[in-house]
Amino acid sequence: MVRNGQVTLADIKRVLRKYIWIMPLMAFFLGAMGYAATVVLPKKYTSSTLILVEQPVVPTELVKPVVSDDLNQRLASMKEQLLSRTSLQSIIEKFNLYPQERSKAHIEDLADKLRKVIEVEVVAPMVGTSNRQPPGFHVSVTFDDPHMAQQICTEVTSLILSQNATGRMNKAKGVSVFVDQHLAEAKANLDEQDAKLAQFKQKYLGALPDEEQTNLSLLSGMNTQLEAATQALNRAQQDKAFTETMLNQQESNWRATSTGQQNPEQQDMQLAALQDQLTNLLAKYTPEHPDVIKLKAQIEDLKRRASAQPAPKAATSTAAPLHDPPQIQQLRAKLKQDELNIADMAKRQTQIQEQIRVLQGRVQSSPMVEQQFKELTRNHQTALDIYNGLLKAQQDSQMTQDIEKTQQSETFKVLDEASLPNSPSFPNKLIFCGGGFGAGIVLSLALMYLLAMLDKSMYSERDVEVTLKLPVLTSVPSFDVLGHGSGNRFAKP
Repeated sequence: MVRNGQVTLADIKRVLRKYIWIMPLMAFFLGAMGYAATVVLPKKYTSSTLILVEQPVVPTELVKPVVSDDLNQRLASMKEQLLSRTSLQSIIEKFNLYPQERSKAHIEDLADKLRKVIEVEVVAPMVGTSNRQPPGFHVSVTFDDPHMAQQICTEVTSLILSQNATGRMNKAKGVSVFVDQHLAEAKANLDEQDAKLAQFKQKYLGALPDEEQTNLSLLSGMNTQLEAATQALNRAQQDKAFTETMLNQQESNWRATSTGQQNPEQQDMQLAALQDQLTNLLAKYTPEHPDVIKLKAQIEDLKRRASAQPAPKAATSTAAPLHDPPQIQQLRAKLKQDELNIADMAKRQTQIQEQIRVLQGRVQSSPMVEQQFKELTRNHQTALDIYNGLLKAQQDSQMTQDIEKTQQSETFKVLDEASLPNSPSFPNKLIFCGGGFGAGIVLSLALMYLLAMLDKSMYSERDVEVTLKLPVLTSVPSFDVLGHGSGNRFAKP
């Protein structure tokens, strides 16, 4: 007997010897039922195909693909589109599926029914490969008609290929439209920045940051020119004063000589004035300077005339008209020329001063101009970078469209056409018969365990002691000639 649900090895051997016939009987019976089920149940046929994912012909380093998301995600998205009600409804209407149910059931129920027989399974990549992208996927369709299963599988495969090609092309076109739109905006912005920069350069011409050193050099040169012009103007003014003095002296001498009235005091004053001029000239020039030599000659001439002291001429009532001698005319012409030179030099000095003021204004405004110029150039460079980036993106998108049109990108290729099943995939005779046989063995074991649990017979001294709670004094061996029994027969004390 079995105590507390614990089965010993002796119990197992005893039960197997006694009830071993149950196991083959139950295995044969359930196996036969499994085979009968394969005959009775409706047949289902599975058509399958294999689609490989071919890598792009053009390397991705050369042309960046427009579709860069994970293949598993794209397959999941395509599967959802494929198994949508719209796609399944088109398949149902194309092949006239479920003709008897279409008038009774709703299209949602028919689409759900068709959805259950379509399977898309991704092929796992080989172990050890660096690329974790799936190399392909299986498409299988299970239907009650083998030819219809093959047609539906072919249609599903065609829809997957079409969805992949159309989706990639639409995405490439969408990227191209997006890039073209933003490229036009970037070009308009760049043109605006170009116009602002050109207007700024025109407004602050000569005061730009890269012209600051040039302005400083020009300002230094202009200061030197102003100093030279000022010195030249001072010399010209001194020459004019000297010429005026000489002209006045010559006119006085000539009038005195022509009227016969020679005033010694006036000659002394003229001589003193000429000597003062000579002293001033010697302070600036050397004794060999033409003006110094000329002034010395005039002083000597004036001294000679003063020492001669000619007799005065009697004045006549009818004096002849006086004409200026050539020397006085030359002095007057020189005085006129000095005045013109002074005017030109003063004008030149004014021009240089005006240029210096302009250059000083440019130098003083240079920090403010440089700040504005940096801001404009920064905005212009940013706009230029954006434009160049979008221009390159436009070229890449155009190349991507060409690659998609020529199908040189990542494509799906049907390796095996949809198969025409010769035998049903459901019910599978081997599985049903094997399952029935295995279920019979398991059921027979469970039944034998139950019989062992229900058996209350005592087969050992331990069974007697546990059941009766009394010790065993003696036992009588069993003499079973036919071998139908074994063990001892136990007597009660």
